[in-house]
Amino acid sequence: MNSKRVVIVGGSGFIGSAIANRLCEAGVQVLIPTRRRSRAGHVVLLPNAEVVEADVHDPAALARLFAGADAVINTVGVLHSRSGTPFGPDFARAHVELPQKIVTACRAAGVKRLVHISALGADAAGPSEYQRSKAAGEHAIQAAGSGIAWTILRPSVVFGRGDSFLNLFADLARLFPVLPLAGASTRFQPVYVEDVAEVAWLSLTRPEAAGQTFELAGPTVYTLRQLVEYVSALVGKPRPVVPLPEGLALLQAGLMELAPQPLMSRDNVRSMRVDNVAHGEPLPFGLGPTALEAVAPAWLSDAGPRAAYYPFRRQARR
Repeated sequence: MNSKRVVIVGGSGFIGSAIANRLCEAGVQVLIPTRRRSRAGHVVLLPNAEVVEADVHDPAALARLFAGADAVINTVGVLHSRSGTPFGPDFARAHVELPQKIVTACRAAGVKRLVHISALGADAAGPSEYQRSKAAGEHAIQAAGSGIAWTILRPSVVFGRGDSFLNLFADLARLFPVLPLAGASTRFQPVYVEDVAEVAWLSLTRPEAAGQTFELAGPTVYTLRQLVEYVSALVGKPRPVVPLPEGLALLQAGLMELAPQPLMSRDNVRSMRVDNVAHGEPLPFGLGPTALEAVAPAWLSDAGPRAAYYPFRRQARR
């Protein structure tokens, strides 16, 4: 497909901005809606990118944004929600209702191509509300009908400069002498954010991607404990890891939920009852995945001359 104008819903976020950068590099005109333009400075200066303030949960706003678009990429996702059955209202709003609205707006605007970022482990019968809501969002995309060629991408945990995964453990290692860890034996297959962006771009250009669901992962499987030990050593703060049984982990997470911006929730702990590992090739289209060890030291290691710069960037959300 020749996508000349693409709307990236969630394009100012961690994954969305990487996709925006890749599309701009390919010469695509990119439209990025954001709640606050002042917080989208990292994408405002991208060539071929237009950043506009809009409420993407408003169907009328989506209709205006999608007018004249060749394709839409949805990257919106949240990690925490008030609880509910089968999932809480915040998960429902971001993971289910928004994809439904996007499909409706695509159909009304005549948008023929839709790429949706879901999550590895999405499962209607999953142990966590997050996993169940992601599965419901996929169902909303798949119900789009024959008029919209959709592709669903299911990344494992995504790493890269500015992520909320490796950087979280790095910050905790700098703060605490011991790291109590929920889900220490859970296995993950982290995928590089630039690899996710490449697959999203190729999904727009490859006709065979239509109607497909692709899992996205890195080349290596780690336990969470191995990842935390690697990151803490990388930042020069090797810490002993104390695995927590689920009961204590749920108690710890329940206390963390009281914070304005919780680092962990009980639902996150339930997600770790199942491994987050791909079932086949880590990436589609014959792509080779990027090893975590090949890129993470560039922004995590305390040894580099720019190491002191990145904490300030994180604090400024840039």
